[in-house]
Amino acid sequence: MAAALLACDWGTTNLRAWTLDEAGGVVAERDFDLGVSRLTPGEAGRRFQEEVQPALDAVGLPAILCGMVGSNLGWTSVPYVDCPAGLPELAGSLASVEAHAAWVRIVPGLRCEGLVGAPDVMRGEETQILGWVAQDPARARGRRVVCHPGTHAKWVLVEEGRIARFVTVMTGELFAVLSKHSVLKGEGGADDPAAFEAGLAAAGDGDALAARLFTARSRVVGGGAPAAGTPSYLSGLLIGAEVASAPRLLGLQGGEPVDLLGDARLCGFYRRALERRGLAVETFDGEAAARAGLFALYQQGGRS
Repeated sequence: MAAALLACDWGTTNLRAWTLDEAGGVVAERDFDLGVSRLTPGEAGRRFQEEVQPALDAVGLPAILCGMVGSNLGWTSVPYVDCPAGLPELAGSLASVEAHAAWVRIVPGLRCEGLVGAPDVMRGEETQILGWVAQDPARARGRRVVCHPGTHAKWVLVEEGRIARFVTVMTGELFAVLSKHSVLKGEGGADDPAAFEAGLAAAGDGDALAARLFTARSRVVGGGAPAAGTPSYLSGLLIGAEVASAPRLLGLQGGEPVDLLGDARLCGFYRRALERRGLAVETFDGEAAARAGLFALYQQGGRS
């Protein structure tokens, strides 16, 4: 099938792009080392026109983009849409930009009432989550709890196919900072299953995290645990604390099934943490959901 649409998930560190046919099937795909954190002001539009469109033979095709490209770090700052919101609300708020005279739109992020009176926000995850809903009509009925692991993990309540509210947890960023720039830093990767399980056990109910974190050091210097396992232990402790506490922040009583959406390897760590707490879990591919969301928004947003 011929390409009919250029769809892009353009984040802080990476740009993933696909050309899709008229049914939403993938014609071609590319990764670009063009995360918005690496770009200077005004550079995103130029790189899109000079590199992304030509690389996928997509010059002149309509294009739809989601993620941090719509932030003040990206191409243009697109206002947030307030929750509750679904595909129709996002499609009605697509932002227009110019690129080789083609139809190019950027998906807005979402905003909801957050903790301690401050708002919570997301950019990019909303497209994946609502794309996941669009993949199966059954997901648009009733209430679902979705966890989207990542640098800034999102815990999301989906009610009747719309994102009702969500909570952001900086687990991935905390892991990166602590494992590189604190007394908990260690060599090697987080690939020790036994140390990860020990970290999950140490997380308890997710309270007193600052105190629990020090056990990643004390177990080594005072207890003789191998230092090589510290990254895995730290990962387990942080993910375990998140899994224990985030549902309560959404007002959940506990015990509800959780749908994991995102990178398969990272979702695997979360699955172990959730199943340890006796929760039913299903895992879904975030990339396929992103494509589905971008295609659904293009269909609903039309060429207006």
